[in-house]
Amino acid sequence: MLYWLLYETLQPYFGPLRLFGYVTFRTAMASLTALFLAIVLGPWLIRRLRRLQIGQYIREDGPKSHQKKAGTPTMGGVLIIVSVVVPTLLFVNLRNVQIWIALFGLLSFGLIGFHDDYTKIRKARNLGLTARTKFGLQVLAALVIGVLLSIMHFKGMYTTAMNVPFFKQFKPELLLDRFLESAVTYPLAFVFFYAFLVLVIVGSANAVNLTDGLDGLAIGLMVIAAGAMTVLSYVSGHAVFADYLELSRVPGAHELTIFCGALTGASLGFLWYNCHPAEVFMGDVGSLALGGALGTVAVLIKQEILLIFVGGVYVVEALSVMLQVGSFKLRGERIFKMAPIHHHFEVIGWPESKIIIRFWIAGLVMALFALTTLKLR
Repeated sequence: MLYWLLYETLQPYFGPLRLFGYVTFRTAMASLTALFLAIVLGPWLIRRLRRLQIGQYIREDGPKSHQKKAGTPTMGGVLIIVSVVVPTLLFVNLRNVQIWIALFGLLSFGLIGFHDDYTKIRKARNLGLTARTKFGLQVLAALVIGVLLSIMHFKGMYTTAMNVPFFKQFKPELLLDRFLESAVTYPLAFVFFYAFLVLVIVGSANAVNLTDGLDGLAIGLMVIAAGAMTVLSYVSGHAVFADYLELSRVPGAHELTIFCGALTGASLGFLWYNCHPAEVFMGDVGSLALGGALGTVAVLIKQEILLIFVGGVYVVEALSVMLQVGSFKLRGERIFKMAPIHHHFEVIGWPESKIIIRFWIAGLVMALFALTTLKLR
């Protein structure tokens, strides 16, 4: 909106407005605007949630120390979404299709989380939507994104060639032309393509959701992950950098830098109120929205594999749950004292603040490692 008004409309008459033509400037402005909105609107939202008695219900089988958190305002993820959407709309080029897909990823998964949180509040319990319903809605949202991307692919606006860490020339295509030319393999090519997108996007959303169990843990890691994705979006959409690093360049991906910058600023602003002891929880509306957005951006800039390292702690948290459930069903024994793994460390005696900070450190190391792979190829 401001890009169109200040740069495309008024800039010819007032030279200094050419700053709005630079992605780096608009990314910085979007980040600061998102941070400002989150900090300024935070107290109002917290008071509103308390007045509406929208409080957190704590799982009975969780750590006993968490029972004192019962009643803390939840669904604060609405603040994150607003703080991302507003600066994104203000500073991006709204003609960019990828921005709208990224916003769809954020909002669609946010709506699923909102429905889940609202169900918990209405039924006054810790369980919201059934696992089948929740997962089905997430798969549907991811498939819509897949359909949009496949349309873009056939219009030459999107490549399905993935970037693989440490390998410059190895860029596997998710939609191979020779498979699309055969009546037999044509549907199979799309089945694989959509299944892979569902795995990345839905997996990312649920990984962030599972990590959201300690004050500031998930949102602090999101500051790190979104910051790394900001860098990756910039180099993926920059013709010179993409060619120098031999990445699969995605035309228009540079505008996603602004979206990721807003995601970073909004997460940092929410952390102001969510740090230990938390004044508000993000709820599923926040965690699913953030995870869905992160996965969507990774798919758009063709860094699906690198997302494993960018969100390394999220991946470990999700794997700990899978291993715990699998081990208990197959052997009748648990691997961890409690899952996700951050609860395991709580049970063995680590203070909550120590777990959070150490997990942040691990997340930062993994994100920095992910960025170094751009050159180590």
